[in-house]
Amino acid sequence: MGSGIWSTDVYDAADRYRRATGKSAFSYSDGGARSVHPALDPRGAVRESRDSDEHPQSTAIAVLFDVTGSMGHVPRVLQTKLPQLLGLLLRQGYARDPQVMFGAIGDATCDRVPLQIGQFESDNRMDDDLGRIVLEGGGGGQMTESYELAMYFMARHTVTDCWEKRGRRGYLFIIGDELAYPRVKAREVARLIGDDLREDLPVRQIVDEVTRRWDTYYLLPAGSAYAGNRQVLDFWRGLLGQRAVELDDLDAVCETIALTVGLGEQAIDLDAGLHDLDRAGSTAGRTVSRALARLGRAGRAEVATLPVAGADPGVTRL
Repeated sequence: MGSGIWSTDVYDAADRYRRATGKSAFSYSDGGARSVHPALDPRGAVRESRDSDEHPQSTAIAVLFDVTGSMGHVPRVLQTKLPQLLGLLLRQGYARDPQVMFGAIGDATCDRVPLQIGQFESDNRMDDDLGRIVLEGGGGGQMTESYELAMYFMARHTVTDCWEKRGRRGYLFIIGDELAYPRVKAREVARLIGDDLREDLPVRQIVDEVTRRWDTYYLLPAGSAYAGNRQVLDFWRGLLGQRAVELDDLDAVCETIALTVGLGEQAIDLDAGLHDLDRAGSTAGRTVSRALARLGRAGRAEVATLPVAGADPGVTRL
């Protein structure tokens, strides 16, 4: 997937239409839906980010967010900020041929729709996927949600050409404010994804799997129920190190994602990215600077050892 070209004009036209008619950008959920939209159903699904003549150097970017409790407003913020995210990725050249996937996370122990996974898209269909998400707003009330189930899907049910062909990880952003469950439960995987696991998997194991192919970040935004909670932050830093990032303004989430990708692709350093935000009229610079100061200019390395085309089979590149 991932064909087509993002158009801000198309986005703006759809936004004007919704405003004129009073229609919600999340009409599926706001219309009373209580089951996963067929296009976002993870059961038996594989999500693909593929190269094409149109997009020969695809870069896979997945954004999964908690939609329980106080996090239920996150997708609405993302939907309004999509043009800023795509503008930075495309016009500023932060990533070649970005293909963006959106998904939502709930609690598999009690929610009707605990996992929703869209498709990787390069055009305005990513906005369509956002609009199909059920904003259930439930959760179990115990400071734990099913993030581990979403990471299982990303580890075992995604295929990306940036990894398969070029040995480069995609980018996975999880936006939440609670802990993951300690284990991926086999019965939940069978019910929601369709895999037959022989036993439960420790969360550490699935984190190791997902981070092999995905640069994985956990964003903990202000305004959520457990913003600033040291137990939550320490839990995620224990799993992801400095890629567990605090945000003091939820409105800066798209800019944070864009600059993180730009840093990872070594297209910019942090100072250059902040200058781009300022030139674009964004007020998110202070929040992004504080959030990403730990990442700085590090970028990322090639981690796979893939044969170089035309080279001696015994030679690999890092």
